[in-house]
Amino acid sequence: MKIEVEYLEFMWPMRHFLITCGEVQGPANIVAVSFCWPVSKNPSLIACALGQNSYSRKLIETTGEFVVNVPPKKLKKEIYFCGYHSGYQVDKFKATGLTPLPGRKVRTPIISECLAHMECRLRNQVETGDKILFIGEVVEAYADEELAKRKIKIEYAWGNFPEKVYSIRFKG
Repeated sequence: MKIEVEYLEFMWPMRHFLITCGEVQGPANIVAVSFCWPVSKNPSLIACALGQNSYSRKLIETTGEFVVNVPPKKLKKEIYFCGYHSGYQVDKFKATGLTPLPGRKVRTPIISECLAHMECRLRNQVETGDKILFIGEVVEAYADEELAKRKIKIEYAWGNFPEKVYSIRFKG
């Protein structure tokens, strides 16, 4: 027998990304996302879903840029912090101790502690209910040499389905 379920629950675990937005000289923000994926190879496009009212939305719309940073598993604590706190209330770089560095082709900072970075210029955005889908063209992509040469692997930051983030979907 099949029963009704919350559809998102069976899409976990997912890889977590840290999206940076804003400018190195500030203001800048970090947001943790799982809804981030390639949507085109030619041109190279990445889509990321962010909250409609998020601070990150405001910064991306202002600068027209963002960076998809790929964190190692050891940053799990920082990933969750960036996912559960708003950039309107806290400077996530200061609160987490993560290091902002200048991007190569965008004004948006990268996160030094991450293993790979995809610098994006905003190509399009689509409102999709409680999220907004940002589609960015990858203008520069680079990674730690060990990762690029497959000497290390990117691991999932395992975690349970994030009910807190999607609590509006649950009854009681």
